[in-house]
Amino acid sequence: MGGYTGNAQGSNKNTTSTTYDFNDSHFHLTNYIQEGITVQDYLKIMGNRVGRSTLFGIPLQQMWSYQNSGDYAPSYYLQSDAPLYYYSFTDAYIASAYNSLSAADKQRFDPMITGFNPADMYAKAHIKRVLLTFPGVFSGIGEFSIHKEFVSSKVAGEVASLTNPAIDSVLEFAGEVGLAVIFHNDMDMPFAKAGAEPVYLEQMKALLKRHPKTTIIWAHVGLGRIVHPVQQSASEPVNEHNPNQLKIVEDMLTDPALKHVYFDISWDEVAKYVVGSAQALQNTITIINRYPDRFLFGTDVVAPKNPEMYYAVYNMYAPLWKALTPEASEKVRKGNYERIFNEARQKVRSWEKKNRM
Repeated sequence: MGGYTGNAQGSNKNTTSTTYDFNDSHFHLTNYIQEGITVQDYLKIMGNRVGRSTLFGIPLQQMWSYQNSGDYAPSYYLQSDAPLYYYSFTDAYIASAYNSLSAADKQRFDPMITGFNPADMYAKAHIKRVLLTFPGVFSGIGEFSIHKEFVSSKVAGEVASLTNPAIDSVLEFAGEVGLAVIFHNDMDMPFAKAGAEPVYLEQMKALLKRHPKTTIIWAHVGLGRIVHPVQQSASEPVNEHNPNQLKIVEDMLTDPALKHVYFDISWDEVAKYVVGSAQALQNTITIINRYPDRFLFGTDVVAPKNPEMYYAVYNMYAPLWKALTPEASEKVRKGNYERIFNEARQKVRSWEKKNRM
């Protein structure tokens, strides 16, 4: 895949090359029935426009219940009332795909471990086992979810929670190893009332503060398909009792106890909020320009069939890329990814060397 000149060798120095558009901090090779494209086909789509990318599947499998949908085979969680269940083989599949690449192409990917149940106290053991079974492969864990609209209530077994010690065990271990973490947790419930405190915000902040040595990327800035940006009540000014989305984010960015937390702006559902109005776009530009080291771009595309599908999210953000300062744009699209994942690679390889069987 000639032409890529990014820095993918594990140093902590940021890449200064401008020969590619972005690094993808959030990419799913497979979907909710563990099907997708090959990593070789993904490389063709990346071409010279994408320097590096995370690589993970979906930790959940949609069950095909004949009692529920008959001969119709659902391929997405909204297409069936049947449950979802954790599919641990996804990690072996991702490792196998990665190991099928040449040494040079491997440098362009950062595979992530996702096939664990965050409500299970054995989740840590799963992650450790994957690292020792596939040394030299993984750079982090995620994307995994705790509270996710439509999804959480469909998962078979115990409901995951931000207060469950199982998730603390996972995040503590990630910090010990050096694994970067991509974490999906809706900030609020669907159809929340304006001016109300987001339901999951305080629990989420408390969890993040309990793990200051772990690099955590909060996926989608806590937003979802119908978990809209937090809105203040029209009758009151923005304050701690009547917040809006960007005030919440800025309060977190300025909190020294959360300096290890980053936000990704992946997913077309997030992009639509950002570019949906001139005011929303300007507010986003202001906060990213003010804190350019704390945001990452990712597509959150699942098993794209063609380049048009893959690059659609990046193209939606064209007004944002145009308006950010050159420094901020470079960091969000490229530099922050490289800094975070170069460090993760280095630390995880060192841990594996010390703990190999």
